Amino acid sequence: MTSSTGILVVAAQRELRRALFDTFDGDGHFIVHSARDATHAGILLEGRAPLALIVIVFEGDGREGMAGIEVLSGVPACAGAPILAVLDDNAVLKPNVLPAGIADWLYASQIEHELLSRWQRLHRMGARQDVNGSAVATGGDGDYRFAFDEVDDEWLVVDPARGHLIDYSPALVRHSGLGDHELRGRPIKDVLVCKETTVEQVIAEGSRQWHAGRRRSSRGADTGEVSARAVRHGGRDAVALLFRSDRASVRAEIALALLTRMFASGSGDEGIAEAARLLFEDMGLDYVAVWSARPDEGGAPVQLVQYWRGDEQLWPGPHLQSSLRLVLSGQAMLHQADAARLAPMDPLLAQLGLAGFAGWPLQDERRTVLGALLIGTRQPLPSLAIVQPVLRCAASRFAHALELRHTREQGRAEGLLDALTGLPNRLLFNDRLDTVIREANRTGECFALLFVDLDRFKTINDTLGHAVGDQVLLTTTQRLRGSVRASDTVARYAGDEFVVILRHIVKNEDVLRIAEKIVQVMGAPLRIDDGTELQVTASIGVSFFPDDAPDADILLKHADEAMYAAKSLGRNNYQIFEGSAEQSQQQNLALKSGLRHAEHKGELRVFYQPQVDAVTEDIVGMEALVRWEHPELGFIGPGFFIPLAEETGLIVSIGEWVLRTACRHAQEWERRFGLGLRLGVNLSAVQLMQPNLLEVVAAALDESGLEANLLEMEITESISIKAAPNLVENLQGLHRLGVRIAIDDFGTGAASLDYLRKLPADRIKVDQSFVRNIGVDPDDEAIVRATIEMAHRLKRGVVAEGVETEQHMEFLRANHCDELQGFLFCRPLPQPAFEKLLLERQRLLEGVGETAA
Repeated sequence: MTSSTGILVVAAQRELRRALFDTFDGDGHFIVHSARDATHAGILLEGRAPLALIVIVFEGDGREGMAGIEVLSGVPACAGAPILAVLDDNAVLKPNVLPAGIADWLYASQIEHELLSRWQRLHRMGARQDVNGSAVATGGDGDYRFAFDEVDDEWLVVDPARGHLIDYSPALVRHSGLGDHELRGRPIKDVLVCKETTVEQVIAEGSRQWHAGRRRSSRGADTGEVSARAVRHGGRDAVALLFRSDRASVRAEIALALLTRMFASGSGDEGIAEAARLLFEDMGLDYVAVWSARPDEGGAPVQLVQYWRGDEQLWPGPHLQSSLRLVLSGQAMLHQADAARLAPMDPLLAQLGLAGFAGWPLQDERRTVLGALLIGTRQPLPSLAIVQPVLRCAASRFAHALELRHTREQGRAEGLLDALTGLPNRLLFNDRLDTVIREANRTGECFALLFVDLDRFKTINDTLGHAVGDQVLLTTTQRLRGSVRASDTVARYAGDEFVVILRHIVKNEDVLRIAEKIVQVMGAPLRIDDGTELQVTASIGVSFFPDDAPDADILLKHADEAMYAAKSLGRNNYQIFEGSAEQSQQQNLALKSGLRHAEHKGELRVFYQPQVDAVTEDIVGMEALVRWEHPELGFIGPGFFIPLAEETGLIVSIGEWVLRTACRHAQEWERRFGLGLRLGVNLSAVQLMQPNLLEVVAAALDESGLEANLLEMEITESISIKAAPNLVENLQGLHRLGVRIAIDDFGTGAASLDYLRKLPADRIKVDQSFVRNIGVDPDDEAIVRATIEMAHRLKRGVVAEGVETEQHMEFLRANHCDELQGFLFCRPLPQPAFEKLLLERQRLLEGVGETAA
């Protein structure tokens, strides 16, 4: 008989498909087939062995998911495979109306932490249902009870039709003290009651939502929480109720069992995550986080694992969490019921509304701090006689794991760093490139890859010796590092070959300026130890993600091809990858066609990046940025599709849509929060030449109700009065409407003081290509200083774009820049996430105000 080993993932959304695939693939034991829909899956599975599991995502009202199950029922490889449903977090479909044949379900937000454990539980229980909904359980009730025995949870299995208890876990007997005659066959309401609803209603909903309740015991009753989930039991539909007792975290035998399982949970990051999950679940906590940090080495803390029993949060950074900093200094914290008094000093505690909170430093035998363990509860922590020993032992377990982790990292580093230059080697670079691509697919970020090859390096080695060659490589390393930001990656790929990843690219022109700068820096004379001067130049090839390639191998291949093109053109220059004319033309035609329908198909998205006051760091405005969520390519950045839109004239309709959408969102936020946030919207040269521009802007303001003085139209400095003859008239007309004007990308064009005086501009935005070189290039620092000084003389405000490091921020503050924008504060966020950011800001300020009162 052929064994069932493969897993099928069916998800229309590329992001969800990738998250499911990566989770299974990362576990390393599965053959994972990933499909867009059931039809695609049928093609993939042609001639394949039987599957071990089908994971299908349900979106919206779930009709497509149900239709997919019907299609899969005719695929031989799917016969007998259990189905795990994943509900998109925005789905309107309720779990209790999932079709027959679903063995278990979870929400998309639970994929990272619960997907593998759900699959393993299905595998242990033998819960096998085919795509027709027919039971093919291999283990029967014995496997079901074995799953009960494996955990210390109180499960009660109920016949939903009669409301009687038909099975229960041994843990229920242990915790309640009730005998079989008091449980089996009894009406569930005699054993379990809910506080704000009825247990019958909980069963009918079949929801995993938690409800306050009481479970009967030999002592009277234990308070706790109840949730429900649909299961198959004895070949019939049933509902399993999980009761989580408030007493569980104060029972010594349970605490001992918990510690035993935590210490047996394995090593590595997976072991740390599993141990933290056990602590979170068995202690009934609402929050657990494990941080790794070595203050003695000056590194920033890194969160290894976090569990939170609540809504998704925008988590404050580690530098803002005063409690975390205190614990990392070596001081333990324990607040059984008064954690709220720390809220004014710690935004995390204010945000989560914790009453009980504890923090334990993770230390090695020499008392060196390796990290921190933080736990919290909305209700007061239970008896400290149990909690303190448990936390002390848990901290010891995590500290031991971190010590092993640090030792392994040191060992791995020896094999991941180039011995001569100290740069990442090819192995580490490939890993980083894969990581950057995964993040870019998720966020829509664009980045560039530079392949740098030293010209005629072999001649230097052969004639002057390897010692001189090593000096050249070390100098090259210094020059490359000095040409890019700390957030970029420089690696030694092979002998005289280096590679550079330039992150967070807004315009391709920014990359070309950096490539030109590297060519010039590399061409400077190089003096070796004996005083001899050498002239060593470099040839550079450039490729862009996602424009030139969707994956690492092809991106590298294209950068390499561009580098050889630079060599063929005489060396000492850079070249951009250019595909075949036919291929590029076909790609452009396809994208232009897709772009024509993107607005009507709802594929365009408006993201918002906050602008903050340089002194207070409070939000004072936001820039609206358009993204295209292509159904096959994922998020496409504006640097790629905006030129296509301008070329085809689509920029006019897209620009109007962005303006209307952004004004509507801004007015809704003004109504809810009343912050007077300024909204920045970009205007292209094509839009500026439209005769009805003023009518379009006025209509957007009227439709949304947004005050005109809260809207700021941004024009790029490179737009000249000759290119747009009615530029000044249109801008003056916008000013008369009350709209503000900002000059974007300042410093990249050739604007004169006279030109700036003619434009009715309120603010100047310093281009990120200069900001990114603060701390790297003294010339660019001088340009930034001069720009701020000139703008202030003209009574213009100044905002700096591309602020990514503390060094950038401190320099700009010292030179009196008014406002800052960049990844140091926040990446561009979709509308729901930006709204949540404003909501958390409001909650934090309200909490501080109440405390002060």
